[in-house]
Amino acid sequence: MTADTELNPDAYEWPALVDDLNRLLRLRTTPIGMKWFEKESDLATVPKLRRPDHILAADQIVGQAARLNWTVGVTAKDLVGSQCAAVLGLGAQDEEWQAGANYAGVWYDSPEDAAAHQAAMDVMPYGQFEAMAVSPLAAGRLGQPDICLIYATPAQMILFINGLQWTGYKKLEWGCVGESACADSWGRARATGEPSLSIPCFAERRYGGVMEDELLMALPPHFLPKVIDGLEHLARNGLRYPIPAYGLQNDVRAGMGASYPGRD
Repeated sequence: MTADTELNPDAYEWPALVDDLNRLLRLRTTPIGMKWFEKESDLATVPKLRRPDHILAADQIVGQAARLNWTVGVTAKDLVGSQCAAVLGLGAQDEEWQAGANYAGVWYDSPEDAAAHQAAMDVMPYGQFEAMAVSPLAAGRLGQPDICLIYATPAQMILFINGLQWTGYKKLEWGCVGESACADSWGRARATGEPSLSIPCFAERRYGGVMEDELLMALPPHFLPKVIDGLEHLARNGLRYPIPAYGLQNDVRAGMGASYPGRD
C-alpha cells in the first residue's frame, strides 16, 4: 500500500490487503467490512446483496459475512428487539431502551444496574441512517466500508496491535460493557473513528458463531495499511506469527540476543 492509497481508501486493493493480513497473521476468519446507508433504497447499489427473510440478531448478520462470506443488508425491522438496532443507530435510544428492563434479573441484579449498563454503551446516533450492510473485504462490494472487523486469537491480536503501534505510538485503551459487547467493537469504532477491541460476549458466541478463543478488532479502513506496514517491519525483526515458544527452563539470554542483537 502506498501513502496515496492510505489517504484514499477508495483506492484500496481489497484482495491484496486481505492477502497481506492473512499472510502475516494466518487469520482463520474472513475480515469483513460494515457500511451504513442513509436510505434503505441505497442497499440496491450493493452487488450480490442478501436480505433476511426472518428476524435475526445483528451478531448473526455479522457472522454470515465473517463465517459464510455473504454480503447482507438490514434495517431495524430485520433485527430482534431494540438492542441490536440501537447500537447500530438504526433504532431509537428512547427512555425504554435506556432503562434496559429486559436485562434486569438476567444479566444484572437490579433495574439500576441494567440502566447503568445501557448508559455505558457506545452506540451510533439515531436518525442518520436507515440501513447497514456487511460483506467480506476481499469482495470489494461495499466500496469504502465505514469500519472493518477483524477476528483473531489473542496471539494474533497482540501482533496486530503491535503493528498498529509501530509508528505514531500511543497507548490504546478500551473498556468492557460485558453483555452487548458489540458496543465495544463496531459501536465504538463507528461512533469514535478509533480502533476498538472487544471480548465478544455470550450473544456473539451463541448467535454469531464467534469462536471461544477469538477477540474482535473494529477500526476504520485507513488504519489497515498502517497495521500491515508495522507487521512487515516486525516480521523482518523476527517478531512474527506464529509466536514460537522458547521454553520455560532455557537460558533466556540466547532468545533475547536473537531479538535484540548487540544490545546486551
